[in-house]
Amino acid sequence: MSNPLLATADLPDYRTIRPAHAEPAIRAQLQSNRRRLTELLSQPEPTFATLVEPFEEMQHQLNQVFAPIGHLNAVANTDELRAAYNVCLPLLAEYQTEVGQNDALARAYETIKQREADRLTAAQVRVLDFALREFELAGVRLPAGPKDRFKALMQELAQLQSRFEEQVLDATQAWSRQVADPDLLTGLPAHVLERAAAAARALGREGWLLKLDQPTYVAVVTHADAASLRREFYEAWSTRASDQGPGAGRFDNGPVLAEILRLRHEAATLLGYASYAELSLATKMASTVPEVVSFLEELAGSYVPAARAEFAALEAHAGRPLQAWDVPYYADKLQQKLHSVSEEALRPWFPLPRVLTGLYAIAERLYGLSIHEREDVPLWHADARYFEIRNRDGEVVGGFYTDLYARDQKRGGAWMGEVVVRKRLGAGAAVRPVANIVCNFTPPSAGQPALLTHTDVLTLFHEFGHALHHLLTRIDYPSVAGINGVPWDAVELPSQLMEHWAWRPEVLPLVSAHVTTGEPLPAEVLERLLGTRTFHAGLAAARQLEFALFDFRLHARAQAAGLPAVHEVLDAVRAQVGVVRPPAWNRFAFSFLHVFSGGYAAGYYSYKWAEVLAADAFAAFADAGVFDRATADRFLDELLSQGGSRDQMDAFVAFRGRRPDVRPLLRQHGIAA
Repeated sequence: MSNPLLATADLPDYRTIRPAHAEPAIRAQLQSNRRRLTELLSQPEPTFATLVEPFEEMQHQLNQVFAPIGHLNAVANTDELRAAYNVCLPLLAEYQTEVGQNDALARAYETIKQREADRLTAAQVRVLDFALREFELAGVRLPAGPKDRFKALMQELAQLQSRFEEQVLDATQAWSRQVADPDLLTGLPAHVLERAAAAARALGREGWLLKLDQPTYVAVVTHADAASLRREFYEAWSTRASDQGPGAGRFDNGPVLAEILRLRHEAATLLGYASYAELSLATKMASTVPEVVSFLEELAGSYVPAARAEFAALEAHAGRPLQAWDVPYYADKLQQKLHSVSEEALRPWFPLPRVLTGLYAIAERLYGLSIHEREDVPLWHADARYFEIRNRDGEVVGGFYTDLYARDQKRGGAWMGEVVVRKRLGAGAAVRPVANIVCNFTPPSAGQPALLTHTDVLTLFHEFGHALHHLLTRIDYPSVAGINGVPWDAVELPSQLMEHWAWRPEVLPLVSAHVTTGEPLPAEVLERLLGTRTFHAGLAAARQLEFALFDFRLHARAQAAGLPAVHEVLDAVRAQVGVVRPPAWNRFAFSFLHVFSGGYAAGYYSYKWAEVLAADAFAAFADAGVFDRATADRFLDELLSQGGSRDQMDAFVAFRGRRPDVRPLLRQHGIAA
């Protein structure tokens, strides 16, 4: 039986991929890689061309085989696919640790770096340096017993982190609210009611069925006049996969979370680090635990006083003390009062086709790109699309898929994922990069396209920024091309930078037009929307700082944190920077996917770190003109195209002419330094 996952010469054929293909494809590719590595290491005097480039090739091939499996598990999750995916994870973890602990391979890389020092390009040196660091972090220097234990830890962590994500998805999909009384739904937008009515009809029920997907949850806590309904949704959302709330104990991530923390700490100590946070910083721009804590606390010193003042004003507006489930509702009312603009009321001016057309026009004006849909590419769902990107010379430089609507069997949130990484090795043909852009917007309804809020627009711009980082790389070695090899606290720079264009008065007309009349966003509405940029900026930043400090302090402990310590650390952080105090039964950590199943463990601070970089970088565009080609070319040349082939601080200084400055970010948010 031919296996479509092994046909990597073209884009994945999602129409023919089945769960049964996953494990055989991974086992076959791993067997091929192991055999090839043995051949490569048998050379008497390996060189960069005869060892490093072939090794890059075989790792690239493995990534291409697994990428569709991981992607489908996130966007088209079924019991069969989940089982197949979870069989693959320990196989991959075992192999990657085995490679990382291969002493002969590590010594060969060291020899090549020394022997060919005067002939290597800067990118090639980075490939070697990156690999040598990864060998160290995989335990290549450990004795046999600890080596085996480290390998086992990596396999266990891969499975536990997948289980954490699965239980959040299951808990989210297990809860819904049947509503028969229309009075309980007062304030909810029409499109939310239409979806809820359709969901009820699909199950043969009367009334409305409100699910716990992200668009519905946000709509309820922001717009439902009934405080009881807001509280129900807040409780269901904030206790997902925990020991509390309506699903208490059913998908409890508490034991999973505690075991993840224990194993991470053990892995760090095996490698000689005092904590997992120290281990995490071995691959970041920031270098020490005190540096990160100081950075976050310094930002808190500016933002938290502003946030407390904002919250006091919000309670004054409401005329009573507010619970956590009241805050989005009254914040929306206050924003309407102060700025005469509502996110929900703006939806008709942001139909998704118009937003996409405008976004692609911005990419053309900045980087000379032309983006066109291709309809001959196999897709996994009717919602998905594929687009091809060409440069100023008409040459195809890559492509990307989009999957933008919320639905069952799809992970919540938004992300950019790699499908294919750029590669050009030796005399081989060039391989162009391909990305996935995934969001969870409210689907189209009532014969209209999907209508976005301005927050949705920001999310789309953010993920497109990640995609540009991946797609516009000029680096030929996959391990340091695109986002690969880029420190995690710098990888959010291109994405957060891209958000800035969605706030500019000269840009918003490009991405907005009334869905029915085609009329542009009225000038006075545009002005009011721009006025909301600083609205509750302190509260938003304080919330992110709370998440970042919790994550970092939890992983910076000198001993593994059990569940009591998780609650203690979170309570202490909230006492320091928290403004909106949640109820005691809130279990936010139990569904904190970024940290316990994603790549942000001891790294959630990266969002604020990169936000400083992005605000400062955009100040260069603001000074020269937001579409200034020379500034865009400089950003592309110095940062966006360089991937992990260059030190990120050196790259930033080359673009900006100096080290980063926090003041542009504070000015942007209307916060005094």
